[in-house]
Amino acid sequence: MAADRSIFTVSELNNAVARLLEQEFAWIWVEGEISNLATPASGHIYFTLKDASAQVRCAMFRSRNRGLGFKPENGTKVMVRCKVSLYEVRGDYQLIVDQMEQAGAGELQRKFEQLKHKLAAEGLFSEDRKLAIPEIPSCIGVITSRSGAAIRDVLSVIARRFPSVPVKLYPVPVQGEEAAPAICRALDLAQRHEACDVLLLVRGGGSLEDLWPFNEESVARAMFDCSIPIVSGVGHEVDITIADFVADYRAATPTAAAEHVTPDQQAWMQTLDWYQSRLEQLIDARVQRLTEKLSWLRVRLSQQHPLRQLQRIRERVHEIEQRMQITTSYSIRSEADRLQHLHTRLLACTPIPAIRQHRSTVERLQQRMRFSLTTAIETRKARFNSLASTLNAISPLQTMSRGYSITSTLEGRTVTDSDSVMTNQRIRTRLHKGQLVSRIEKIITD
Repeated sequence: MAADRSIFTVSELNNAVARLLEQEFAWIWVEGEISNLATPASGHIYFTLKDASAQVRCAMFRSRNRGLGFKPENGTKVMVRCKVSLYEVRGDYQLIVDQMEQAGAGELQRKFEQLKHKLAAEGLFSEDRKLAIPEIPSCIGVITSRSGAAIRDVLSVIARRFPSVPVKLYPVPVQGEEAAPAICRALDLAQRHEACDVLLLVRGGGSLEDLWPFNEESVARAMFDCSIPIVSGVGHEVDITIADFVADYRAATPTAAAEHVTPDQQAWMQTLDWYQSRLEQLIDARVQRLTEKLSWLRVRLSQQHPLRQLQRIRERVHEIEQRMQITTSYSIRSEADRLQHLHTRLLACTPIPAIRQHRSTVERLQQRMRFSLTTAIETRKARFNSLASTLNAISPLQTMSRGYSITSTLEGRTVTDSDSVMTNQRIRTRLHKGQLVSRIEKIITD
């Protein structure tokens, strides 16, 4: 009877059970609360993982626990990646832990990383598709809570740096289940309104759970599809969300986001003052140079005054005068348009008292500019007179009109003596009117 029995020793039984457990359960994730935590000098971690009705022993060896991002403590709820095993010496079944994460935040962090890699692979974070933030926005849209600290910070910064720019608030909840759909609706509404040329997506700091609406895929895709540039300012500087990666610009805080989209009004005023001063200096310098040049041209004109070319020069001057008038009129209109454009920008960027103060300066500059243009016209007339006289005096066409000609080879080399050509060679002769191509019959050397 005993011969038919399969008899195991205790060691054999425990070894067989250990193999069965390891074969049946590959790497699995188990969630529970840490208790009976022990951290001996060896560096290994031993603890019990329990829930409301059961518990299991666990071991995490030193080589696997070096990368833990937190300190395990009794009562901490965790998720562990492990294999099921059997400690054969005592016959206790246990879990051999490979990874450990805090439950809740750890799961959210894993979801964050998965979505981040997915959207990055689809190109939602690509720098090539990010829109440029306008230098001077015509209207700033703010998507945030109506009652949060973020909107107060944003409005305070805008009022300090550039109070003339209008702000449109799109109120949304910034945490909880309703936050993500509300943010998507606000982005769509802002596009349909077409009132803002930049949007701020902001909220104050908080935990990963509080900031989770800004990690939702629906929000990321709505931001990616938005035709208006978006600046994100979510949480504190250390907080990073999916919205930060998709946004056209990521600011560390709501305050930093507001500062990024608003120009410094005082800096602009200083720049305008500098340009005005520089323009006056350039005009004065140019007038001085043109005055000196006019004096020099007058002296030169008095020295070169051929009467027989006077009529031709007068006709040329009349033609040039007409062209200059057309060019000058166009230049004046262009400058007037430019001044009007600058005046409009100045009205938008400068308080009314400053505009009134600079208006007289602009009118004075216009008068000086007209005077400079008139002076430039007279100077160019005189220069044309001089150049026309010089050109007619030295022109070879004047000499050729008296019967002279220029002979060259067909290749274009000018013939100046008989030794440079040969019999039967074809040559070209340029007359006062027209050209002749001939062949050399005989060469006579003087």
